[in-house]
Amino acid sequence: MTNRLYYTDTYLRTFDATIVERADDGRRLYLDRSAFYPTSGGQPHDRGTLGGVDVIDVVDEEERVAHVLAAPYAGPDAVHGAIDWPRRWDFVQQHTGQHLLSGTFEALFDMPTVSVHFGDALSTLELRAPALSPAQLRRVEEHANALVAENRPVIVTFEDAEAVAARLRRPSMRTGTLRIVTIEGHDVSACGGTHVRATGEIGALLLRRVEKIRDNVRIEFVCGARAIRRARADYDALSGIAMRLSASVDEVAPLVQAQADEAKALASVNRKLTEEVAGHRARIQWEAATPGADGVRRLRGVDGMSSDELRAWAAACAALPATVAAGAVRSSRTIAAAVSADLHANAGALLKEALQRVGGRGGGSPRTAQGTVPEDGHVDVVLSAVLDAAYGPAAS
Repeated sequence: MTNRLYYTDTYLRTFDATIVERADDGRRLYLDRSAFYPTSGGQPHDRGTLGGVDVIDVVDEEERVAHVLAAPYAGPDAVHGAIDWPRRWDFVQQHTGQHLLSGTFEALFDMPTVSVHFGDALSTLELRAPALSPAQLRRVEEHANALVAENRPVIVTFEDAEAVAARLRRPSMRTGTLRIVTIEGHDVSACGGTHVRATGEIGALLLRRVEKIRDNVRIEFVCGARAIRRARADYDALSGIAMRLSASVDEVAPLVQAQADEAKALASVNRKLTEEVAGHRARIQWEAATPGADGVRRLRGVDGMSSDELRAWAAACAALPATVAAGAVRSSRTIAAAVSADLHANAGALLKEALQRVGGRGGGSPRTAQGTVPEDGHVDVVLSAVLDAAYGPAAS
C-alpha cells in the first residue's frame, strides 16, 4: 500500500521514499510513500522526478500508486522525489475552483454537476440542466468570485461515509472512511484531489464558452494564473481587431456585428446577381447550340467560373428544355452536370457513374449533380462522358 502524502499535504513539493517494487526494467516504480498525484477524478497526474529521472505518468492502482518514468531507474531503493510545482499548483487552483463552481451552480440554480474534466489549457464542467442563460452565467461567476474574495477556509477531513452522507453535495458510492473537502459554508464533497487552503488562493475565476451536450450543458472555465493569461490573450486579440478597424476595444463588438450584417446582405445580393448572370449565360449558349439528332442541346461550361458560378449555371441549364450541360472548375477538379426535366435521364446517376470510372466521387439529384476527380486529366474525360451519352427523346 502506498502512503499518499498529498492526502494530507497538497503543498509538499519534495519527499524521500523507499522503492518497494520495480517493473518494466526499472521504468515503473512503486514506493512506500509518495506525494505524486495519480490521474483520478478528472484531474491529470503530477509530473516531476524520482531519483533525477522524469516522471511521465502516475497511475492509481487502488491500493498503490505506479510511477512511470521516462527512462529506467537503476539507483538505490532510497529515492528522492520532486513534484513539478507549477503544474501541481495550476491543477490545485482549477480543482478547487471546480468545487466552488459546482457548489454555486447547485446553490443558485439547482444544477448538479454530472462530470468534470481538467485540461492543460481549459477545464470543463458538465451540468444537468436544459440550458444556461448569459445572465445565469454572469451571476454564478460574480458569486463565485465573491467567495474567492472572502478567502473562506478549505478544510480536508477524514470521516465515516455513513455519518457524512447527508452533508455531501454529491452522493459517494464508497463506504468506510472518506476524504472530505469542505469549502466553509458553501460546499462539502468526497474527493481525493489536491486543493488550496483557502478560496483566496484559487485566484480569479472566469467562465467561458457554454455548449449543449445532449440533455446537459458544458461550461469552459479557467482559474488563477490561467484566468489571467486567458484574459490577457483575449484582450490582445480584441486590441488587434480594434486596431485594424480603427476603433476602440469597446466598439469592436457592435462594429463587427454591423459589418457581419452588411456582409450577409452583400452575399445575398451577390448570390442573386450570380444566378441572373448564370441564367443569361445559359440562355445565350442554349440559343447558339444546335440540337443533336435526338433533339438534345449539349452545353459545355466556360473555363474560369467559380464554384458558385458553376452551380448557378448548372441549375439554369437544368431549367431549359431538352438540355444536357456539364462544366468544371479546373483548379479544384470540380465538375457539375445538369439534365432538363423533359429528358429521360438522371443527372446524379449519370455523373456518379462517369466519376467512378476514373476514381472520382460525387452525385446529386435527377436534375443537377456535382463531384470531383483525382487528376487534372480526368476532368475532360468526365465532361465528355456526360455530354456524349445517349439520351431518350424529349417528353411530349
